[in-house]
Amino acid sequence: MNLFSNLEPSKKKVAEKGTPLADRMRPEKLEDFAGQRHLLAPGKPLRVSIEKDQLRSLILWGPPGTGKTTLAHIIAQMTRSDFIPFSAVLSGIKEIKTVMAEAERTRHYGRRTILFIDEIHRFNKAQQDAFLPHVENGSITLIGATTENPSFEVNAALLSRSKVYVLHPLSVEDIVGLLKRALADKVNGLGGEAIRIEAALLEQMAVFANGDARTAYNTLEIAAQLAPPDAGGAKTVTPHILEDAFQRRMLLYDKAGEEHYNLISALHKSMRNSDPDATLYWLGRMLEAGEDPLYIARRIVRFASEDVGMADPMALTLAVSAMQAFDFIGLPEGNLALAEAAVYMATAPKSNALYRAYGAVVQDVKNTLAEPVPLHLRNAPTKLMKELDYGKGYQYAHDFQDKLTDMSCLPKALEQRVYFAPSEEGFERAIQERLTSWRERIRQLKEKKK
Repeated sequence: MNLFSNLEPSKKKVAEKGTPLADRMRPEKLEDFAGQRHLLAPGKPLRVSIEKDQLRSLILWGPPGTGKTTLAHIIAQMTRSDFIPFSAVLSGIKEIKTVMAEAERTRHYGRRTILFIDEIHRFNKAQQDAFLPHVENGSITLIGATTENPSFEVNAALLSRSKVYVLHPLSVEDIVGLLKRALADKVNGLGGEAIRIEAALLEQMAVFANGDARTAYNTLEIAAQLAPPDAGGAKTVTPHILEDAFQRRMLLYDKAGEEHYNLISALHKSMRNSDPDATLYWLGRMLEAGEDPLYIARRIVRFASEDVGMADPMALTLAVSAMQAFDFIGLPEGNLALAEAAVYMATAPKSNALYRAYGAVVQDVKNTLAEPVPLHLRNAPTKLMKELDYGKGYQYAHDFQDKLTDMSCLPKALEQRVYFAPSEEGFERAIQERLTSWRERIRQLKEKKK
């Protein structure tokens, strides 16, 4: 059997019984493709390259159900190339070498090969490297599909030889259109089953799908199966039936992938922007999608020091308390402790003075000479240490007026450095006033010694 037989455009065949609705309704023409108008509207570069059969290697990056595989099949129908679908889940180096050898042979007969790799991010570096020479010499045109950021998951060499196209989640309007098409299609859809469903429920189904056409089709198919026929054989999908079909909404979330970092970034930046509503939303998105609550708690603790700092010293105490409270009572009640801490952070006065101060210290530690601790700051528990002047000149603050001395506690080379510059926010204003007063008092003490 020749895996490289050319796929000529043809009329869509009726799908076999038992094939999922999402596969039966897969379009075969660009005109029927839903969404992605930023890529496939007339005159857009990707559409032009497909229509002129001038396609170069490309990566289709987008969330599930946005049409990556469907678009690859449409390209197969519209281009004069041999087309091979290839699964990164099921294939290894041996299969890659076999396919590449055949592609090389067909190239000598003047035929091109389009290799479609689903879930290309699942290939390791060695497997991805195996495609490189064949992409470079033109044996294959590579089309990779991925839900992960290609910048992290695709080799730089392969990425540089491919054009990345970003597919967006489908809009509610797009998905409603797809569902209506499935309900009307008597050949591959549900048009032969006389299914009645209100427009409001179709829209609710589209919202539930969260931009994923496959989820929408699956939900519609389950709802049609659950709806009992009336005396005339017609089925009516009710809100109760739709609720059963929904079961539990599967939120797009990968705790090890880019979406994990996108959501925690949104939470952190919403707290920083003093937006309690957005803070609660992103917190809820993460918790309801199954994120580790203690990971979120650790990030809130970090925020307390990094973004609130000394403007409200109680923020750190509350963040740690929330983490301990969650550890004590667990799910789901513990979520409220995290919500309380997150909203506290969002509504607290903000200052990154402590964060900047410690960053400046780290830079000096890395970039300056590690000077010895000044003798007057050293303890002298032994006679030898005392003889070596350990502790000599130390001024015990409690013995002085206002508990202040003019003694420097920094190494000689850094005596003039000021790391902590409190802001005007919250408690830091009081700290600033206190430090200003102290520094003036110390200046006066030094003047008296001159």
